[in-house]
Amino acid sequence: MHGYIPAERFFPYLSWTQVEALPDKANTLIIQPIGAVEQHGPHLPLVVDAAIATAVVGQALHQLDPAIPAYALPPLYYGKSNEHWQFPGTITLTAQTLIAVLMEMAVSVYRAGFRKLVLVNGHGGQPQVLEIVARDLRQQHSDLMIFPLFVWGAPHNAAELVGASEYNQGIHAGDVETSVMLSLLPNQVDMAKAVREYPNELPAGSLLSLEGQLPIAWTMADLSRSGVVGDATVSTAAKGNAILASVAAGWVKVLEEVYRFEGLRPLPS
Repeated sequence: MHGYIPAERFFPYLSWTQVEALPDKANTLIIQPIGAVEQHGPHLPLVVDAAIATAVVGQALHQLDPAIPAYALPPLYYGKSNEHWQFPGTITLTAQTLIAVLMEMAVSVYRAGFRKLVLVNGHGGQPQVLEIVARDLRQQHSDLMIFPLFVWGAPHNAAELVGASEYNQGIHAGDVETSVMLSLLPNQVDMAKAVREYPNELPAGSLLSLEGQLPIAWTMADLSRSGVVGDATVSTAAKGNAILASVAAGWVKVLEEVYRFEGLRPLPS
């Protein structure tokens, strides 16, 4: 059941007495991988975001210093994916449901004595939801440290491996995700159906963008007929292996820093 996660770091394999007896629970990292079940073009399975988030967490935990206490929860496969609702197979929660699930999971973790919760999100459609959850939890439990993080936010060299243009424009099922899935689940990737598709460009000089500082609201049907935004035709398992290794190494650094983090210093009175 632990899949990509090291068995010794898979939280559900512990008994309640083992959880109760864990030393230094306040500084033990509890990690929640979060993904989505949503379309990723005709060539990729629906599980892409959940698979990548869980695999990256697993590879990082395999490399993390054994002296750093850290446990992964089971991946949360469903997310807020309503931007893909026009494509069959997409399963989406509402923002309200995802918020409720994460809030109640976090309260359970808190009640068990843990004070560092790392949310590792692999789906680009829900970072804002996780940030709302983190802020509300912090307001309710001032001694709970919440880290609402994006799996691609850790240091990595994916842009160097696929090119800066594709990395910035290939936002869904393009070269990066397809290459990583060729590394993780090659039998579930059908490269004969891989496509290259990009949306129409905004007017030259526009201040607006699909993502970034001044974003436009969109659903995938506004951008793509295939469900792909990017170039999946050039993807390779070799690139995927290199991307995964780089992202996982970045996450080792992130987890080490979260472990050392002692909280924000209060302002002087």
